[in-house]
Amino acid sequence: MAKYLLLKHYRGGPDKHPNAEARMEQWTPEEITAHIEFMGKVADDLRERGEYVDSQALVPDGEFVRYGGEGKPPVTDGPFAETKDLIAGWMIIDVESKERAHEAAAYLSSAPGKDGKPLYEWLEVRPFMGDPSCVE
Repeated sequence: MAKYLLLKHYRGGPDKHPNAEARMEQWTPEEITAHIEFMGKVADDLRERGEYVDSQALVPDGEFVRYGGEGKPPVTDGPFAETKDLIAGWMIIDVESKERAHEAAAYLSSAPGKDGKPLYEWLEVRPFMGDPSCVE
């Protein structure tokens, strides 16, 4: 088994499918509810398969933070909600193969959006690093 992080972006990916053009602020409350319920269904399906580890949705606000130096406060910058790479949420799965991780991401990508149509949104699929001693 290998763990993968599925990153769900607010906006991003190589190109947008027409169904993903309407931002969530333009959706009805019922469309938002259907979207969130679908995400829960995906998590439940993955749990049943023994592949679900964890997931969280994120708000668009946040800051970059770095070490400010000895005795100095942290340095912050942001938020930068206009960035196309803003992460909306994530899911961690533990699956048998990269191909299975791609299948799970594609399923998640089919979440309904405006008018109940699948979003076809891009998800970033990133494997967790294995044993650090094998990294060259």
